Amino acid sequence: MHGRGDHSATLRRLEKSAGRLAARAIARMDEQLPWYRAMPPENRSWIGLVAQAGIAAFTEWFRHPEAPQAISTDVFGTAPRELTRAISLRQTVEMVRTTIEVMESAIDDVAAPGDESVLREALLVYAREIAFATAQVYAQAAEARGAWDARLESLVVNAVLSGEADEGVLSRAAALGWNSPDKIVVVLGTAPNGDSELTVEAIRRASRHAKLQVLTGVLGERLVVVAGGDGDPLRVAKALIGPFAPGPVVAGPVVGDLLSATRSAQAAAAGLKACAAWPDAPRPVLSDDLLPERAMAGDRYAREQLVEEIYRPLEEAGSALLETLSVYLEQASSLEGAARMLFVHPNTVRYRLRRVTDVTGWSPSDVRSAFTLRIALILGRLSDADRSR
Repeated sequence: MHGRGDHSATLRRLEKSAGRLAARAIARMDEQLPWYRAMPPENRSWIGLVAQAGIAAFTEWFRHPEAPQAISTDVFGTAPRELTRAISLRQTVEMVRTTIEVMESAIDDVAAPGDESVLREALLVYAREIAFATAQVYAQAAEARGAWDARLESLVVNAVLSGEADEGVLSRAAALGWNSPDKIVVVLGTAPNGDSELTVEAIRRASRHAKLQVLTGVLGERLVVVAGGDGDPLRVAKALIGPFAPGPVVAGPVVGDLLSATRSAQAAAAGLKACAAWPDAPRPVLSDDLLPERAMAGDRYAREQLVEEIYRPLEEAGSALLETLSVYLEQASSLEGAARMLFVHPNTVRYRLRRVTDVTGWSPSDVRSAFTLRIALILGRLSDADRSR
């Protein structure tokens, strides 16, 4: 290695040639790199400054080879952070390589007689160091961008869950790459212990495999996933269930946009709370399958849904259906017992029960559905009583 006061003639020639070398590097980029030619003038000017800074940093490197050099600060500190978004790591490597090649081709002209090999060796070492510096700059930018995106995503997910989603949430989601799918499901469960970043990454892998868009985050003990792209909530939940901790996993109903996802999230949250009342619930389970437990746990929306989607349609279909269903349930789901109480043939009861299934989507002959229908009848009667007061 050369000493601090050595090669002063070469140093002076390097300093005088810096502008010319930078201009030559820019000209070669314009000639050889199509992506550079296609860039807006502002970005091209920043790249020109980076090339000049790189040559100036090499001059300092050559002047003080024994001193530690902060190359990334010297070279890339001249450009705004946004440049790491504007050009890729591969493009930056091409830019650096082009600049180094121009400097290498000028060694015989720039070096003082006898200094050619020393200058060439110094450039070789510098090229290696600036390659490491380039990788570090992009790694730090990616890390910072990842941390920022994670915070932004957590804000979006929290807004959806808390019912505070607004137009600002839409713009934040768009910045994260969310392209507004028209079928959205919110899935809730317990987050596993350990690194939440690993959990979030596991959800992302599962979503890519299932071809779903997701916004996800760990909020307290809960793992929340807002999934878009599939209108079957049970299928969505099954595709994403792997990273959840043991315990209930609940999928809310399908909604049409991110602002409406609060409804799906709140139904899933109410279902998760109510799962304690149904220990044998399937995993995952739909929030709508937990309507009776949710209603009994105080969920106003579940009560309204049971009344509006079961009781009212039966009421509108005629008193015979409501009466038959009520008697059938009171008679422990016995066709013959209900027929005796109603003074009709068992086939009439059977026909009316089929109509109940057609009207409500719930089958009185299924134990679980019968429980849901019974709760809906109770809530409907209470609602009627409140109306009549």
